[in-house]
Amino acid sequence: MMLTRRQGLVGAAGLVGAGAAGGPAWSQSRAETLRQVTGNLHNTLDPTMPGSTRESFGISMNVYDRLLSFGRKENGKGFIFDPNTLRPELAKGYEISGDGLTVTITLKPDATWHDGSPVTMDDIKWSLDRSVAAKSLAPPQMLTGSMTKPEQFEVMGPDTIRVRLDKPDRLAAPNIATVYAIMINSKLAKKYATAEDPWAQAWLKDNSAAGGAYMVEQWKPGEQVVLRRNEAWKNGADGKLPFFRRIIAQTVPDASTRANLVERGDADLAIDLQASDVIALEQRARTLVISTPQFNAFTFVGFNLKMKPFDDVRVRQAIAAAMPYEDLFKACIFGRGAPCFGGTWTESPTSAVFPQAMPFRTDLERARKLLAEAGLAQGFETTFSFNVGSAQVSEPMAALIKEGLGKVGIKVDIQKLTDAAMSTAVTEKKLPFFTEQSIAWLPSTDYFFRNFFTGDQRWNYSGWDNAEVVAVANKARFERDPKAYEVAAKRLITIEAEQVPLLLLWQANQDAAMVPALKGYTYQFHRQVDYRDLSRA
Repeated sequence: MMLTRRQGLVGAAGLVGAGAAGGPAWSQSRAETLRQVTGNLHNTLDPTMPGSTRESFGISMNVYDRLLSFGRKENGKGFIFDPNTLRPELAKGYEISGDGLTVTITLKPDATWHDGSPVTMDDIKWSLDRSVAAKSLAPPQMLTGSMTKPEQFEVMGPDTIRVRLDKPDRLAAPNIATVYAIMINSKLAKKYATAEDPWAQAWLKDNSAAGGAYMVEQWKPGEQVVLRRNEAWKNGADGKLPFFRRIIAQTVPDASTRANLVERGDADLAIDLQASDVIALEQRARTLVISTPQFNAFTFVGFNLKMKPFDDVRVRQAIAAAMPYEDLFKACIFGRGAPCFGGTWTESPTSAVFPQAMPFRTDLERARKLLAEAGLAQGFETTFSFNVGSAQVSEPMAALIKEGLGKVGIKVDIQKLTDAAMSTAVTEKKLPFFTEQSIAWLPSTDYFFRNFFTGDQRWNYSGWDNAEVVAVANKARFERDPKAYEVAAKRLITIEAEQVPLLLLWQANQDAAMVPALKGYTYQFHRQVDYRDLSRA
């Protein structure tokens, strides 16, 4: 059901306070209140809980501090996070040893939790222990930085903790800045811990024990979250408080309604709009739109290498040659993003960055030749699956792929699956041919390959098992020589282009639509909004 302008934010308007009747008090309150409308819901206050939505990640980044956070750099009208720069957040500073085997972190003096109690090294130790020991989403992520057990976190004094590594993992410190490495008021959380739940996960799902820039004032799962600025917060990049005193993040399911609310000024910001709505907003020019290619994400077509005929590299190469790339790019995302096709290199990539434009282009003659070499000159039949939740992009994609592959004799039956069914089928490797989107919080080439191209795990979508890729990626993870790392990264990209376990299509834009007075928007690794960066002109 479409929401009217009044219905859309009537609940939020009632939260602004007594000044809402009009006059200077209302003007001041409105200026210092940020309203974001989202399509999905905030389903937990603990981002480490299985099933946490990205919207919940965004809330937690503003409520909880981490020891470290990523820097940011200018990018057109806005900013993007800088994966190569870390700055202290709750920490005063950090140091990586010369051999890369220890990360020593010192705590800011006089840091406090939301309840006013001091942050202690016991809290930091408990929080880091929780990130590797709790049954949650956190341990698999921390594993990518070689942090696997509480014994690795050693308190060295009243303001110092040391992380010990078995090998000099290049992603250890960056992992401490990710969503899951939240610093928790352990004294408060332990009051709700039990023998069966030693990390107070049940309580923290619906409550916070934090010390970040914002406090949770109201939380209605599936409806809205209201945050209030923590006036005692001192952990920003410049030591200043965030501009906005209050944040209202409200779920409004219909994308067009979200676009209308921002254009009318009834909401300040939306980041999950339809491309067609964003184009209309740009044309009418009453809204500021900041578009950022999601450089740590990618949309792809996947093949199940455990199923025939996709176990034959020539078949995968044939499909790569038959794909109508330009038509897909224009029809599915209106050309809004960075293409991962049309690369000009052949033998070896010129860049060690991944994803990048791969050397694929439409060549039907080559596709037919490869199919004939694979003994499939007459083509074959297969099923192409997609998630109905991504139908706006995936439906035209499926139609164009069916038409394009039909030109070389491949008959495609389109299968639409619910989110749950799609997730299960991908995890169990039951789909022969499908499309998905994925993201890496830490956009390092070896990280992409270790997560999406190796191992018996969900994110190795194709079930690819290539011994050289495994060896090169695992060695690169601990490589400290930049030149040697670049050689390894380029080799990984070359193998992927040759073997085509996944056919990368593009890195779609994240389009953030906002009122023109909003400043400081930053594209973050988790693709949500960091309210601490924002201000109103």
